[in-house]
Amino acid sequence: MSTPKSTDDLLLTRFREVFGEASGRNALIFRAPGRVNLIGEHTDYNDGFVMPMAIGFYTWIAVAKRQDRMLEAYSEHFDEKIALSLDSLSGPPQKHWSDFIRGVAASLQEAGHRLSGGNLVIHGEIPLGAGLSSSAALEVSTALGLTLIAGVAVPALELVKLCQAAEHKYVGTRCGIMDQFIAAFGATGHALMLDCRLLEYRLLPIPKDVRVVVCNSMVRHQLASGEYNLRRADCEAGVRVLQSFFPEIHALRDVGIADLEKHKHDLPATVYRRCRHVVTENQKVLAAAKALESGDSDQFGHLMYRSHASLRDDYEVSCRELDLLVDLASSRRGVYGVRMMGGGFGGCTVNLIRSECVAAFQADIAQMYAETTGITPATYICEPAQGAETRPVEGSSQA
Repeated sequence: MSTPKSTDDLLLTRFREVFGEASGRNALIFRAPGRVNLIGEHTDYNDGFVMPMAIGFYTWIAVAKRQDRMLEAYSEHFDEKIALSLDSLSGPPQKHWSDFIRGVAASLQEAGHRLSGGNLVIHGEIPLGAGLSSSAALEVSTALGLTLIAGVAVPALELVKLCQAAEHKYVGTRCGIMDQFIAAFGATGHALMLDCRLLEYRLLPIPKDVRVVVCNSMVRHQLASGEYNLRRADCEAGVRVLQSFFPEIHALRDVGIADLEKHKHDLPATVYRRCRHVVTENQKVLAAAKALESGDSDQFGHLMYRSHASLRDDYEVSCRELDLLVDLASSRRGVYGVRMMGGGFGGCTVNLIRSECVAAFQADIAQMYAETTGITPATYICEPAQGAETRPVEGSSQA
């Protein structure tokens, strides 16, 4: 009986099919993980605190150096190959998957890193549109590949920042830095509490008797991307008003709940609610870190429920399907806590569950959600995984 091929072997086989045997002999493989965010939603772009965890679903990229200044990239998911000149990468977002490749290459070169041409094959395990950060995984793995074949040394933190800049300018999403950061710095067995202003972090162990389970609502409402940028604008508007009373503040990270409540009526009602979510969510992340460090899964779960309520009522980024998944999960045995995750308006919930209850939970949620919506949800058991890495390739002659 033959041994099943590894992802590395399958990717190299596909690379040779797309670009030929000669190019395949020089290919190297890179991968970066998706993530779940246990708590701390819409706080990263407000200089706040977040608690992501890298998961064992990866974006894999095989890359081989070319002698010209062209990038050719093939996406398995879209079954499409694109060509880009490294000397002509400017332009607005095209709303196409190639924006991520173009943006990463352009951002690296704009920072003074001269790249080499390359052939790329992209294989993704991360479900698209589920809020598991497939975009950041693609950006970080692409950046690793392009810099290595060019012989360019870029410190990990600089690489993270350039990937974020690529998404801002070339994709058109004004994301915070959390997704790119966890894709690069994730650690097996741990979540990571990140200070998004100072870019300092500490690792927090995930208790061995719990599992993190993601439930995919299988819906993605069309307003999501536009509403994300509107929420960010609301937060910035709140800061501008509050700065007239507290000139020292730079972001909602600097605002305490007492000061926010004192000036509640100086803010438009909607802007006040957006600010209240961010200010209280930062407090929840700090409390959740203490709960993890002390092994208090009950307290952590309580904070997850409160986070969801704030996202639903103050930030208004939930939807009927996400609220249903939270309600259904809250009544299941062994569930410590659940909340929506990601930008909102669809995507996933993240659930903290006692290990022995996971199988029953998956079966119950699938049945109950399908009975109500007619949609069968996907569920993923997520192990805390390692961040981005270069994979060993036997016999590669890549220069």
